[in-house]
Amino acid sequence: MLLGPQRRPGLDKVIAGLQLDGPFATITAGWQERELADDELDQHLGGRATNLALWSRRQDVLDRDPDFAAAHRRRGVELTDLQELYLIGVRHTSRALTELRSQTERSERAKRFALSDAEDVLRSLDRRHLERVREINAGFYQATRPHEHPLIAAHRAEVAHLLGQAQAVVITGGHVGELLDALHLFNVVPAGLERLPVIAWSAGAMVLTERVVLFNDNASRGPRAPEVYDDGLGLLHDAVVLPSPHQRLQMQDTARMSLMVRRFAPAVCLPLDPGARVDLTPNGGLPATAPVLDESGNVSTFAALRNVGRMDRGPHEVSEERSGGELRGVTDG
Repeated sequence: MLLGPQRRPGLDKVIAGLQLDGPFATITAGWQERELADDELDQHLGGRATNLALWSRRQDVLDRDPDFAAAHRRRGVELTDLQELYLIGVRHTSRALTELRSQTERSERAKRFALSDAEDVLRSLDRRHLERVREINAGFYQATRPHEHPLIAAHRAEVAHLLGQAQAVVITGGHVGELLDALHLFNVVPAGLERLPVIAWSAGAMVLTERVVLFNDNASRGPRAPEVYDDGLGLLHDAVVLPSPHQRLQMQDTARMSLMVRRFAPAVCLPLDPGARVDLTPNGGLPATAPVLDESGNVSTFAALRNVGRMDRGPHEVSEERSGGELRGVTDG
C-alpha cells in the first residue's frame, strides 16, 4: 500500500482497516540520525513496532569496518560526480526543449520533429546514466563482498530474523538516498520484504519502484528538471512515484507534466498527495483508481490509461519492457 505524505498521520486508521495485529517491522533509515525517534510512529502502530535500525546499523559498519568505509566513501564521491555531470546534460536539453516549444512561427511539422529528437536525447541521457550508476554499484559490491564481512553478515542475520517475526513492514520517508543505500546494504528484499505486506509513503514509496526519480520544480534556485537517481527495489513495476506533487511540481504547467509522462514511459507517473492511498493489486500492479498523470499532463486514473480488459493487470504485464513533512517532519529526499 502506498500512502501520501503523513503530515496529518492516519496510519492508525489504515492499520485498523487492514486488521493487522503486528508486530510491525519499521524502516525509518531516511530519517538518518533521528531514525530511532519513532515514538509517534510506534503509537500509530499500537505499540507493536520493531525498528530495524538500518541507518544505525550502517553507521556501525562504517565506524567499525575501515576498509568497507573507505570503499563506501570512494563510491559516494564517484556517484556524486556522475549525478552532477549528468544533470548538466539534462539541464541543457530541458532548456532546449523549452526554447523549441517557444518557436511559434515555425512549421508545426518541423517543430514536432525537433521536439521529438530532443526528447529522445533526454531519454538517452537517463538510460545511459542509470547504466553507469549500475556499473559503479556492481563494481562496489563485487570488490567489497559485504556478505564476507563478519559485522555486515551479523547485521543482515539480525534484520532477517526481525523480518521473520513481522506481520507487515512500514517504510517512512526521509532522505531517499540514505534509505535506499541502507536497504541494499542489508539485503532487505530477499530477507523478507518481498513476501510481507508493505505500507510505505514518500521516499519509502519511491524506493519500491524500479527507477527512483528525483524532482523539485519549486527549488530555491528555480525549477529543476526531474533526474533519474538509481535503481529502486523493483517491487512496484513500471511506475514513477511522485510524493507531494502539488507542492513540488508545477502541476499547472501541463506541457511540462506531459513531457515527464513521455520521458518516463512506459512507466506511469503516480502522484501521491497527502491523503492519497493506493492499494496495489495482488500481482503488484496498480488498481484502476490509482491517480496518474495522463499524456495531456493532467491527473487522471490508471483505468483511463489502460483499456478495460487490461486495467487490473500490473504495469509490468502491459508493457514491453525530495517533499513535505513526515511523522517527524523530515523531507523525503
